[in-house]
Amino acid sequence: MDTIDTISQLLHTSNSQYRIYDIGRKIEKIPKELFEKVELNQLPYPTPSQGHACIAIAFWQKQSSQPFLWLLKLPLDERGLLNQGARNHFIAIIVEALGKDLTQAVNEDQESLLKSNPYLYTPAQYKLATLNSKIKFELKQQASEYLSPFVSYLTGENGWDNWQAVGVQGITDFAVRIKDESSKVKYDELLVNALPHLPNEVLFPLCAALENEMFSVDLINAISTLFKNECSITSQTDENQQLQQHLLRSLASNSQHVYVEKLIADLLEQQHVSAELLITISGRCWLALENNNQLMAFLEHLVLSDDQALFNSIFKDLVAIPAIRPVIFQCMRAPERSASLSKAIGQLFN
Repeated sequence: MDTIDTISQLLHTSNSQYRIYDIGRKIEKIPKELFEKVELNQLPYPTPSQGHACIAIAFWQKQSSQPFLWLLKLPLDERGLLNQGARNHFIAIIVEALGKDLTQAVNEDQESLLKSNPYLYTPAQYKLATLNSKIKFELKQQASEYLSPFVSYLTGENGWDNWQAVGVQGITDFAVRIKDESSKVKYDELLVNALPHLPNEVLFPLCAALENEMFSVDLINAISTLFKNECSITSQTDENQQLQQHLLRSLASNSQHVYVEKLIADLLEQQHVSAELLITISGRCWLALENNNQLMAFLEHLVLSDDQALFNSIFKDLVAIPAIRPVIFQCMRAPERSASLSKAIGQLFN
């Protein structure tokens, strides 16, 4: 068998159809051309998570409609480039177990070898549900049996408190169809009308599913209005603060939309922003921080939390993201940075 140098080459050699997804920060498809450049260390991994590339690879043969799935966690170096040794080790294990027939039925020894692969990764259940929904939707496969009951629930006809039959898989199936123009149901319109009525038991997992999707301006505005209303409440409770975090999180994939950037800018103009909301911004809506002024305001709020460990953790997370890295270096050198921010940066490097 010819030498196989990359995962992309391995998949091509096996004559597999395939799709690649980032499953670390959010669940989003990675273009094959981009992934090939990442594998060749021509580009850093675009969305690192704690020093790793967390990847899902769905692959199948033309004659089969049921994809196989690899869930991987591969280390990155300090520049965000893929660790070639780890990638090569992963390939070697796969080739030893399966050869070039990646979709073959495996015996006990092959299965044992595959399961011992140190790069396998199990994401949280809600991420697996979203990944499953995305793959089925993109391959034009039928949604789960849980979609219809959730769509029915969102009409409100059976009462907003009767949510017990709602399943997470139905919520993620709904979210991936939020902009499906071929559907007879206008999912975004349905949700805009239902949003003010949803109990947290439904709204929280829905926000987790929506974070992976781009959607209409009307839905962005509806979520933003709810968020502002929660922020305006004078006496903040834990439940109220949790709701704010989830609503902000739901806007993650829309964080470069002008309305979401404005929402976050207004939030950062407030005298106090909770550590929890700052974590949500950096972990989910980081693309809203590509603006120099926005990132500087964020860092100044982070310093006000008076938690050096939190500052160090978020700073290291953001500086590893290729899109944010040059902006954060500009902020580090900016003459207008506060003495507190300069001190925090100094302690970070000490």
